[in-house]
Amino acid sequence: MRRILTSIVALAALAVPATVAAADGEGEWVKATSLIEEPRYPPDFPHFNYVNPDAPKGGTARLSGASPTFDSLNPILSRGIPADGLGLIYESLMIRALDELDISGQYPQIAEAMRVPDDISSVTYRLHPDAKWHDGEPITPEDVVWSFEKLIELNPSQGFYYQHVTGAEITGEREVTFTFDETGNRELPQIVGEILILPMHWWEGTDANGKQRDIASGGLEPPLGSGPYKVAAVSPGRSITYERVPDFWGADLNINIGQNNFDTIQYEYYRDLNVEFEAFKADAFDFWQENEAKRWATGYDIPAVREGRIKKELVELEQVSGVMVGFVPNLRRPVFQDPKVRQALNYAFDFEELNRTLFFGQYERINSFFFGIPIGWQGLPEGKELEILETVRDQVPPEVFTTEYTNPVGGDRTKSRENLRKAVELFQEAGYTLEGNRMLDPSGNPVSFEILLNGATLEKVALPFQQALKRIGIDASIRSVDSTQFVTRVRSRDFDMIYTGWGQSNSPGNEQLDFWSSDAADRDSSRNYAGIKDPAVDALIKRIIFAKDREEQIAAIRALDRVLMWNHFIIPSYTILPERIAYWNRFGHPEDYGRFVIGFPTIWWWDAEKAAEVGGRQ
Repeated sequence: MRRILTSIVALAALAVPATVAAADGEGEWVKATSLIEEPRYPPDFPHFNYVNPDAPKGGTARLSGASPTFDSLNPILSRGIPADGLGLIYESLMIRALDELDISGQYPQIAEAMRVPDDISSVTYRLHPDAKWHDGEPITPEDVVWSFEKLIELNPSQGFYYQHVTGAEITGEREVTFTFDETGNRELPQIVGEILILPMHWWEGTDANGKQRDIASGGLEPPLGSGPYKVAAVSPGRSITYERVPDFWGADLNINIGQNNFDTIQYEYYRDLNVEFEAFKADAFDFWQENEAKRWATGYDIPAVREGRIKKELVELEQVSGVMVGFVPNLRRPVFQDPKVRQALNYAFDFEELNRTLFFGQYERINSFFFGIPIGWQGLPEGKELEILETVRDQVPPEVFTTEYTNPVGGDRTKSRENLRKAVELFQEAGYTLEGNRMLDPSGNPVSFEILLNGATLEKVALPFQQALKRIGIDASIRSVDSTQFVTRVRSRDFDMIYTGWGQSNSPGNEQLDFWSSDAADRDSSRNYAGIKDPAVDALIKRIIFAKDREEQIAAIRALDRVLMWNHFIIPSYTILPERIAYWNRFGHPEDYGRFVIGFPTIWWWDAEKAAEVGGRQ
């Protein structure tokens, strides 16, 4: 499967005051923020520690697209499939440091500084005086206000995410103030700092043919940006090429030193994953992130790997991001509304057999919505977590307090039969009946549902699950569709069950509302795919968002995690924590590149000597 992409990072706790203080209660102008403690970089830091400040500029980095195609160069619309790499041409007010994801450090990009009042009822950003678009026009507060307003107008998911931001207004020559409808939400000042800033004058202008542009439409006209790259060429649905901007206004900012080193960055798109891998081996592009255990175990016995022209690496990253993936039932369908039914489906999924027969023993079974990071549930609840859970005791499964969550364990015929027997018992406890070879619901109707997949890659995982369900009288069909159709059906909730997931940061916050809250359940395009409407879950999300300190935040996260798991909102599947990568050995990278992120191509560079040894393309 392709990697489930990642989540919006939650931030808090301002630090590092500038030299000019505001009036009492209005806060100080600051040049960095972080979650728990002071940011690791002082205001005058020369560059991030994880980059090579002397990295040479030049060369080309070639990648494959994350999806089979693209149909838009508009970065804010919720419909369509945007091209990869659009973030190369845009900037936000603030940017995160990759080596402090645990405290979510943020530093100025388009902004020069920020100010938050003591009650956190607003945030004001002061723009950098040199910030400009690629056409030479300055980036203005009007651009910031317009970008925010268009984002929440045209993207329902983002409108929900920023629901507590009541507006943005110009409050000074280079200042923009975002106001909030609640106080004490320490994440809000930072998440508005992550909004991509778009050029109002360009989008409200006309194209080369005199046609009025429309930010509400998709389109493939190369847009104007302010970042280190601009769009150089587009082949619709097939490829997009970016070229480095020679007079990029922010090239000498400390946040950009040692980064954006390639003259050109290209993305090529492939509709078939096997064809894509063959193209990589044939030197059609440079970097491959492996997502298939069998291929990792058997697919690299080729001359280029044996001779060192292709590097194959298993990179052990520090625990900076968590993940949950699996089969997600749509609770809007009556068949999935009983948690006993959802639990029964988990008993029909034999991960251990898959791991033995298909995955070469490479994977781990997921048992937490924060799997891979140390903030998920641990042991039985105690201390602050128990105190938080007591506030929702009557609204959560009793096992939350008494039992550590475990997935069923299969792997052989005896265990498989026992698990399927348990699944039948759970169905019967929910009022279902097994008559002959058919499972009947309480109304006497046969149980059936469709498993919707994004492409055919995961069919080999879904087919054994389907066969196990058939053994207990359930007719589960499998439908594999292309990415466009999959996204459309998921956004409109036109599915019974899908295979998908969520990424999690070490600093969860307001994005949890979009993942699990009752308000998000009825919104098309939210990431509450299952349609969860649970008052206890809603209350625990609020405890995370309004936590007074890191201890309370982690306690609330663990409480939420535990409640989500014991409600059986997903049939968890599997993951591998180390990153499996392969790349043509033409590049240099910082020695510490694999500690927090891989960082290709952002912090890598073209190595002319290595490229000469490898041969092939220039």
